Amino acid sequence: MTKIKHACFDLDGTLVRSAKTIYKTTTNTLEELGIQHNLTEAEFNKMIGQHFNDIFKHFEIIVPDFEHFIKIYKENYFDFMNDSELYDGVFETLLYLKENKIKVSLLTTKAQDQAEKIITHFNLDKFFDLIMGRRDGIPHKPSPEPLFIICNELNIEPAETIMIGDTELDILCGKNAGSITCAATFGYREIETLKSYNPDYLINSLSEINQILI
Repeated sequence: MTKIKHACFDLDGTLVRSAKTIYKTTTNTLEELGIQHNLTEAEFNKMIGQHFNDIFKHFEIIVPDFEHFIKIYKENYFDFMNDSELYDGVFETLLYLKENKIKVSLLTTKAQDQAEKIITHFNLDKFFDLIMGRRDGIPHKPSPEPLFIICNELNIEPAETIMIGDTELDILCGKNAGSITCAATFGYREIETLKSYNPDYLINSLSEINQILI
């Protein structure tokens, strides 16, 4: 297998245990805007990682002004940050990668400014060579385009990249880009669901990444 020179991480469900924050922010924002919904936490969690447009379509929630929803959502998000925490081994894993001269990036469907704020909140800035949040005009995962952009900016081939995430979107994004894929089983998808997408690796904790890269 090609030597891995770049590790690209998803955010929610991979580095940050954030389901409760996302759920509370979503329902709070919908209620603030007077939008009817019947979202239960358990069902919502199964969709985390998807773009909100797809989530609302799935649950048949009508959001008249999507951009306004996103604006209010982002304003509300940090009111619930105390419900989020890093998964075990995040600092140790990222430090290991940096010490071994492996480039580190973030690829998330969260907006660019919000992704940067979250990484800063958890004091992870120094570990990342590039943060790629949702940007206007660029398709989101599972499209390979954002991963291609990251690789191009870091001067790394997609084949030298491992895409690490907890959903089918991360696996498909990596596969579509021709990268190595690693599914995190501790996030928001069932292990059997992840296996059905045939990732190159399955990990039960972040610390297992170090073994893959040796």
